[in-house]
Amino acid sequence: MSKLHDLLTTNPVILADGAMGTQLFARGLESGMSPELWNIEHPDRVMDVHRSYAEAGTQMLLTNSFGGTRFRLALHKFEGRVYEFNRAAAEITRNAVQDVPHIVLIGGSVGPSGELLEPLGTLTFDEAVDGFAEQATALRDGGVDYFQVETMSALEEVEAAIKGIRRVSDLPIVATMSFDTNRRTMMGIKPEIAAHKLPELGADVIGANCGTGVPDNLFVLEQMAKANPNAILFVKSNAGVPQYKGGELIYNGTPEVMADYAVEARNLGARIIGACCGSSPAHLAAMRERLGL
Repeated sequence: MSKLHDLLTTNPVILADGAMGTQLFARGLESGMSPELWNIEHPDRVMDVHRSYAEAGTQMLLTNSFGGTRFRLALHKFEGRVYEFNRAAAEITRNAVQDVPHIVLIGGSVGPSGELLEPLGTLTFDEAVDGFAEQATALRDGGVDYFQVETMSALEEVEAAIKGIRRVSDLPIVATMSFDTNRRTMMGIKPEIAAHKLPELGADVIGANCGTGVPDNLFVLEQMAKANPNAILFVKSNAGVPQYKGGELIYNGTPEVMADYAVEARNLGARIIGACCGSSPAHLAAMRERLGL
């Protein structure tokens, strides 16, 4: 049995973490920089984000490795440092929770490649699998408890990511898609289709993250629950809707709004609930309190 299975068995609802990018920007990360580079250059700041979420009561933390494939790192000319960046990401997260009194699982964040697979793009399926396997190897060696394939738009890329992970690890896999285009993914996938296909591809837990805000993610969650009542559902919604104020991107979701969202998500059947872009430890603390965790 996995640690994730044990946590699900003993907890009706689990609190996941919140935004990483938002918190790194608040600590000095500049637009256009590689967040993964901070695992090497500013590990203390990355660790501080993880620790602050753990202290807010979260039970699942994602590594700072969302853009950690060779494809995304190539944008910064770091494609040769995949193993270094990703192993460090996992080790930082693990070290951040050493003194936390409650159980916290470490998830290896695996984001989209940023490329379109053939025939829409030039990336072959096998190349994608190889790239995801490379990232997963480093995260595994760094000590993650599970993997999270997140913010995906295409089922083909989810399949490539899961195949890559399964090449090197048998740890549990959470797979979430971003339904940001009229309640479908950018590639046109409906929630009810994802609810069936993601488990078929090998995901142990399925759901939605990011997207366009709380109402749409709750709709997606409801549709998934109806389409596949046996699925273990996961949701991480953005903290409201982003708005530009004074040249800065601000999300309008208050901790109280996100606390309400957490209760609604639980009532719709979500077993694991967190927050995405724009969220902070204050949002997660409010969610934990409202959920009675």
